[in-house]
Amino acid sequence: MTLAAWCLLAAFLLIYAPRGPLLKSTLAQEGRYDILEPRAQQARLKGQAMRAYGAHLNMMEAFGPFAAAVIMAHILEADPLWRDGLAVTFIAARVLYIPAYLRDWGYGRTAVWAVGLLAVIGLFLLPAFH
Repeated sequence: MTLAAWCLLAAFLLIYAPRGPLLKSTLAQEGRYDILEPRAQQARLKGQAMRAYGAHLNMMEAFGPFAAAVIMAHILEADPLWRDGLAVTFIAARVLYIPAYLRDWGYGRTAVWAVGLLAVIGLFLLPAFH
């Protein structure tokens, strides 16, 4: 399995990384986690719990384009060094994205988000230079 393929697994697992801080903050705010109506409860969240939920949603949103780009780069036999490098860059950006979101670092969050986006765009364009 290639490094970029392992990055797909890492990206999938990162979707759930903000759930720990979300659960902790939700319990602190509301005293319990509502398993019957979690979306209604999450709509009421404030502060770090709201940011953790936002990070979780953004990780889900970013996974699809990243997965498509990695798969396309594999199928179209893009340069493996660049493919793996861009995939690792995306994962590094997403790892940094979570604490930036949780700590409300607006410009930092935007910067690492942009790095991840550029990595995905690079993965999509990479086969054109094969």
